Amino acid sequence: MSDSAMTAALRGRILVIDDEADIRESLELLLTGEGFHVALAARAVEGLEMFSRESYDLVLLDLMMPDLTGIETLAEIRKKDATTPVFLLTAYGSIEVAVEALKAGANDYFSKPWDNEKLLIEIERMISQSRLLRENVELKRALRQRYSFANIIGKSERMLKLLDMLTQVAPSRANVLISGEAGTGRELIAKSIHSNSPRAERAFVVVNAASMPADVLEPALFSAKKPYLELSSGGTLYIDEVTALTLDMQAKLLRAIQERELPSPATGAPIPLDLRVIASTAGDLRKAVEEGRFRDDLYYRLNVVNLVVPALRDRKEDIPSLIDHFALAYSRENNKLLAPGGGRSLLRFDQEALQILMDHAWPGNVRELENVVERAIVLASEAEVTAALLPEHLLQAGGVRIRKDDSESLPADASLYEIVADFERRVILDHLERTNWSQTEAAEALRIPLSTLNQKIKRLAISIKKR
Repeated sequence: MSDSAMTAALRGRILVIDDEADIRESLELLLTGEGFHVALAARAVEGLEMFSRESYDLVLLDLMMPDLTGIETLAEIRKKDATTPVFLLTAYGSIEVAVEALKAGANDYFSKPWDNEKLLIEIERMISQSRLLRENVELKRALRQRYSFANIIGKSERMLKLLDMLTQVAPSRANVLISGEAGTGRELIAKSIHSNSPRAERAFVVVNAASMPADVLEPALFSAKKPYLELSSGGTLYIDEVTALTLDMQAKLLRAIQERELPSPATGAPIPLDLRVIASTAGDLRKAVEEGRFRDDLYYRLNVVNLVVPALRDRKEDIPSLIDHFALAYSRENNKLLAPGGGRSLLRFDQEALQILMDHAWPGNVRELENVVERAIVLASEAEVTAALLPEHLLQAGGVRIRKDDSESLPADASLYEIVADFERRVILDHLERTNWSQTEAAEALRIPLSTLNQKIKRLAISIKKR
């Protein structure tokens, strides 16, 4: 990056989304003249894609555009990022429009033609304010975490709240109940609590209750030569899928927690226990209590602090960071696609492949994503990974894979997904060409909502030609 580009980036990165070329050129001239780095988008969908790929200090957004309105575009921006300042620009100035824009999450509102001096003052003020707030939040979080929980990847609001709770819970001796779907990383959370507690130097004993028959699990916990409860004394006992414990085992565990002792398997004499229990479940433990499958008194003993690990589909903004984390781990493991120095992986998913990953529902959560990244590292012959290298179930779930030969014909073994997607793509392209590439008119002709058409255009990788 040149010195001038570096200076512009430091002053502020601004994204302009406006379908009028004159407006874009005018803003680019004004802002670059003041030392800002400016990126331009002629359509709302293009601007949203740029916003997803890069970080910006501020967005200038036109209210009326042919594909999405400024309000609709703002709503999509706020789904991804609640803090980046957005100014709406419109030729239709009114109190009603201003109120609607502010309610939708805009930080300010300017009518065309605007006052250049006022616009620049507000841009500088908003960027400075936003950076200061961001720095304060990051500093507070850094101080609270003190470099803890480094293996828990996530910058989404839900993960940051979870990390904040972990920093408070870990130093205590309170029992913890971790809820979350399979593959979300419940055991990682439990290990992090243990590793950041005063018990970190003692044993972390894992009991996978659902994978052990009851006649094996019960003696392992309570009556073996060295039972799990005794082994975990002074450390942490982690019971995964705690609902798999029988009512008899639940009663024995409750007694051990309450009495802080365990009868010796050899003599019956009490063995003192310094016990901290972390339990986890993918199910609804409260419902198990109501159905009589789980003791309510044990439930309240374990549920001193309840931590809910969000599903990956509820924190998709963390997917790029998770990809980088797993790519580095498996690049090192396979000694492949490592950057010089080994500090990062060279693996990168191209735009289509990344969009498929971002759109996927991830029923297997983080564990499923980890498998996809490991597979890519193993199979990739070059750093950039295309959609063709993704597992078939991801491609079918997205309905985006359309294999064609040089004559643009589907192969004889084309799947139903490919046939339907190819037909849908041709119909949409035909209507777009008839309407001179107006998505609004094409959506009306196809009798579907504009938002549905835009989703299909993105999913089917249709390139929109400029009108």
